[in-house]
Amino acid sequence: MKEKEIIRNTYSVCPVCLKRLPARHVRVGSSVYMQKDCPEHGEFSTIIWRGYVDMSDWIGSVQEMGDEGNPNCPNDCGLCSYHAQDTCCTLLEVTDRCNLNCRFCFADNKGSPDPTLEQIRLWLNKLARPGETLVQLSGGEPTVRDDLPQIVAAAKEAGCKYVQLNSNGIRLAQNKEYLEQLAQAGLSFVFMQFDGTEEEIYQRLRGRRLLEIKQRAIENCADYNIGVTLVPTLVPGVNTHNIGDILRFALSRSPVVRGVHFQPVSYFGRTPGLPEDDMRFTIDELLINIKEQAGDLIKLENIIPSRCNHPLCGFHSNFVVMPDGPVPLSHRERAGEGCCGPTTAKQNRAFISRRWQRQIQNQDGGSCYCSKEPDINSMEYFLQRVKTHGFTVTAMAFQDAGNIDLERLRRCSLHVFDKDRFVPFCSYYLSRWQYQ
Repeated sequence: MKEKEIIRNTYSVCPVCLKRLPARHVRVGSSVYMQKDCPEHGEFSTIIWRGYVDMSDWIGSVQEMGDEGNPNCPNDCGLCSYHAQDTCCTLLEVTDRCNLNCRFCFADNKGSPDPTLEQIRLWLNKLARPGETLVQLSGGEPTVRDDLPQIVAAAKEAGCKYVQLNSNGIRLAQNKEYLEQLAQAGLSFVFMQFDGTEEEIYQRLRGRRLLEIKQRAIENCADYNIGVTLVPTLVPGVNTHNIGDILRFALSRSPVVRGVHFQPVSYFGRTPGLPEDDMRFTIDELLINIKEQAGDLIKLENIIPSRCNHPLCGFHSNFVVMPDGPVPLSHRERAGEGCCGPTTAKQNRAFISRRWQRQIQNQDGGSCYCSKEPDINSMEYFLQRVKTHGFTVTAMAFQDAGNIDLERLRRCSLHVFDKDRFVPFCSYYLSRWQYQ
């Protein structure tokens, strides 16, 4: 029998009743589990780390939760005095409707009537910090709204510095006039659902063939100088074998594609119940698959634990795509740079937005160089390339009722704006669902 060791104490919830509970990280062999006991519903254990990377080294100097914090968290959650991080990105749901019926969806919205444009204007004016705010328009699928360009314009009028669209890309592929209206309204960049480079993946996760549509959406965004970040939902046995090919695809589409943002599957929203451990995909499992599948393109020493959110929430890496491949600009031993060291939400927001937004080209569509054959070995060329061909590899592991960790939640910088308050993402969607 493997020896068990408690390595960290925190708080979580019962997956059945959502009652707040003490929880612990328990190392069993090389793996780490979250364990918790509900007086009414019994014991629960969920894998959170597989041991491919040392978890203590990954977390670093981040202190464990220690005190109990807000006793109402996460069941009545907002940005209380115990919350340790400001807002980096504000998510605003503009519709419950969608043009897909995906197997995995964190929202699982019920088809409520769309908020009016005037209601959305009011929300935007309340959430915006002029000259600072990064707002993500989400849903549902925001592009089912014909007035989405007006919503983007309203966000800019309210003072949002960056307007990000969370989309499956279908309408962006099919309607260039609509995309042009979004661009003219001030859309900054697109977070596009992109689960792989094989049609079978989309058939299994989204219920239809979508790869050609995704490619066309990327091409259309290129025509209007809109940067695209690809967002794969990683599901074991479905697309985790495709991680390396996703990265190669994305790099080959630089500078239109600005990066890949991996999201290991979380079990809330449309999911009917909590999974067995073999259906979880941990952050260190993602790291080792990047190492094994991407070869020399992306190295682990260039991937840095999140220091804006909790390190167990995700990671970041930063590159410039040169003609012969990506050159790393981040390194774990220099983790104070960019958004990669202990940092504020404001610094993180500025960094990622600068990387995800495409630089405006000359009117003739060319580069900034007067010479037709720039010196690719010059510092001038490299510095300009950093601006025009920046590329990030990031990840965010959302939490569900099985593995939610209030220590992580207290450091969350992704906040949903709902009922005139900011709510940490995972607690917001947790409150919409519970394991039956």
